[in-house]
Amino acid sequence: MSIIIGSGLFMVIVIGVLFLYLSPEFGGTPTMEQKKIYIKSPNYKDGKFVNREHVKLDMSMRDMGKSLAGYFGSSPLTKPKMNIPVDNLDSLDIVKFKDSTRLIWFGHSAFLLQTNNKTILIDPMFGKVPAPHPMLGSNRFSRELPIAVEKLPVIDAVIISHDHYDHLDYGTIQKLKEKVNMFYTPLGVGVHLQKWGVEKGRIVELDWWQEVNHEGLVFRCTPAQHFSGRGLSDRANTLWSSWIVQSETDNIFFSGDSGYGPHFKEIGDKFGPFDLAMIECGQYNEMWPDIHMFPEETAQAGLDVRAKQIMPIHWGAFKLAMHPWTEPVERLSKKAKELNLDLITPRIGEPINIDKLNVRTSEWWKKSE
Repeated sequence: MSIIIGSGLFMVIVIGVLFLYLSPEFGGTPTMEQKKIYIKSPNYKDGKFVNREHVKLDMSMRDMGKSLAGYFGSSPLTKPKMNIPVDNLDSLDIVKFKDSTRLIWFGHSAFLLQTNNKTILIDPMFGKVPAPHPMLGSNRFSRELPIAVEKLPVIDAVIISHDHYDHLDYGTIQKLKEKVNMFYTPLGVGVHLQKWGVEKGRIVELDWWQEVNHEGLVFRCTPAQHFSGRGLSDRANTLWSSWIVQSETDNIFFSGDSGYGPHFKEIGDKFGPFDLAMIECGQYNEMWPDIHMFPEETAQAGLDVRAKQIMPIHWGAFKLAMHPWTEPVERLSKKAKELNLDLITPRIGEPINIDKLNVRTSEWWKKSE
């Protein structure tokens, strides 16, 4: 019996090791030539990218156990009781849209942005599970997306904030890569895209405070307080960031993933005010307070970046923490009222027209509790 058990454990270990080293999900590894570019960045020290502030990333064994138990456990209210309904989007509607500027939320931190006659995807994680294997995560809260990836028309640009699975998805990139003109990422993230078959000439990597002009639009890579990594040994091999998308008429901020810090005010002072700021609000916990914001901090970040209106993101799609799934938006709504901060909470798939911004807090999530 002991031989059988030992053999079984050995096979599990072998399969796990092979998966880690052979699965394309984990992405690429930077070459020495690429690392020579990173060394020039003030955000790269001793072979790793770093945050500006002191950030605690390592958890105790006890906290790690609590985190894993909560992630894989079935705590009440961490998921909706029923699938979240979404508003459907037609591919022809995307192609024919020539109005000013609009955003469509796909849940979590994924957006379709149309502005200046360009179609842009931001953090397009369209997979079912934010993990390298379905057994390592829980399913998306909604059965479907506003539109299937296969039905999307040509995409002018994709903007990626960092390489975590809930923001950069291998399966999605495989479906998208032939219809995307350009990819814009923080330093290092392009390594994964190249590994997955995207030509180097279609990838632009930026450091914090760098910007690029994309056919009349300005994409600015701005700071965030977070970390990166897709495997067991590649933490901080790539940079993480927030982004600004600016046209002649609109100025939009996207926080990516970030703990609260002074960078928000610095971004607001340099490039604000913003017509709309999409700011992370979800997947927080006292065990990792420096890398994800609590809802009250999300509201303060909205004030710091000088946003006319804010929208909570990083919630409504996946269970990545132990809080009730509606708690982020409910706590943020309360704090926004206290601070007299204009908040929008659109349904997944509901168009957000920047020049009108007539979306309001409809509390649609209560129908799915």
